[in-house]
Order: sequence, then structure tokens, then C-alpha cells
Amino acid sequence: MLALSLACIPTQSSFGDDDSRIVGTWKLLSYVVEVQATGEQLPVMGDRPTGYVTFLPTGRVFFMLTGEGRKPARSDHERAELLDTLVAYTGTYSVAGDTWTTSVDVAWNPEWVGTRQVRAFKLDGDRLDISTPWRIMPNWSDKGTTRSIISFERAQ
Repeated sequence: MLALSLACIPTQSSFGDDDSRIVGTWKLLSYVVEVQATGEQLPVMGDRPTGYVTFLPTGRVFFMLTGEGRKPARSDHERAELLDTLVAYTGTYSVAGDTWTTSVDVAWNPEWVGTRQVRAFKLDGDRLDISTPWRIMPNWSDKGTTRSIISFERAQ
């Protein structure tokens, strides 16, 4: 009877220690893309990109990165080009060891909706370094297979 009673008590989902390490808001420091074929590292978002990633303790992440020097568009062509200097998505996330996986439900690029985005990370104090798997990124598909190397600092 006690077991049945305990089974009926509602529980609140909570994250383990792995998940809580990255909870909070992180400010973008740098974003480079490494080209697999050549090893070249390119500052595709400029030398001073801007952005944040926020990991909520409830298991949702918000990711918004913009390239340096973005200006208001004056034509349809310029509006389309702005997509090359934007990465924005949200979804639920989970952490396992030194990777997190986001189940994307909203994104700047509709191709990402419904996908699972896996990121490796290294946490060193208030610095969070991230690398993506090798893939063709929609923003710079002309560069072939690439991976992103992104650094953040914990926002104060």
C-alpha cells in the first residue's frame, strides 16, 4: 500500500549534476569555422560576433548568435544575406558527460526544426568552449564540410 501511495505522488523533473554545470546565460566571445578539407579556420561571423546562449534549469536552451557589422537591409537581397550572419534556435536539451543534445523545435533555418543538434563542450571556470560535429552548415555550405568552434563566458 505504501509503494502504491508513493507512486501516486507527483514528481518534478530535475537535472543531474551534469546538466546544472552549464545552466545560466553565456556571452559569445568568438566563433570560427574549421574547414575539414583544408584545416583552415575562418572567422565567418567576423572578429567580434555577438550573441548569447541561455540554458534554463527546466531543460530549454535559447541560442542567438549574430555576425559582426550587421546593418539594416534595404533590399530583399540584403535581407537574405543577413541569414548568413545569424544562428538562432531553441529546444529542449540534455547533457551527457561533456556533450549536450538539443531537440530543436524553433530555428532561424527551418531545416533544423525537428533535428537533434549535438555539441561537445569543455567547461573551465566561467568559460564554455563548444565544438560541433563535422557537417554542412546552411550559412556557409559553399565551404563544404565544416565544424564550428565557439567560445563563451558566463554572463554576469
